[in-house]
Amino acid sequence: MKIAEWAVAAAPAKLVAIGLGSCVAIVLHDARARVGGLAHVLLPVPPGPQATDHTGRFPGTAVPRLLEEMRAHGANGTITARLVGGASLFSTLLGVEGGGVGARNIDAARAALAAAQLRVVGEAVGGRVGRSVTLDVETGRCEVRSLGEGTRVL
Repeated sequence: MKIAEWAVAAAPAKLVAIGLGSCVAIVLHDARARVGGLAHVLLPVPPGPQATDHTGRFPGTAVPRLLEEMRAHGANGTITARLVGGASLFSTLLGVEGGGVGARNIDAARAALAAAQLRVVGEAVGGRVGRSVTLDVETGRCEVRSLGEGTRVL
């Protein structure tokens, strides 16, 4: 999935976001219905009202859209969330400490999930490494891969 895109699928599909730097992948899953959703968000908030037509670009628009589509695909149980990404890849180069866009993306994603009353069950966020994530919609297994950190399951 590309930057600012989102997708929802039922089992046996797999949802994948590759090359997460400061972007954040919001991964949702309903284990009972075996339905999942993933958004590759780019920025914490829209710069203006005209920017909200790309719902996958921002956490505040991506989360409600994912939930709506997941319900249309049969999700009706407990939906859990995971967050991946939000790295600060260039902070040392740019002289920025404290995270920058990556940290703001993480905060905005957490706020959007809290507003939707979704529980975050796993995170691989922050740091200085890029990541990729794969959700196996059938099993709910969420694998995060990164250079230097290998593979981990959330």
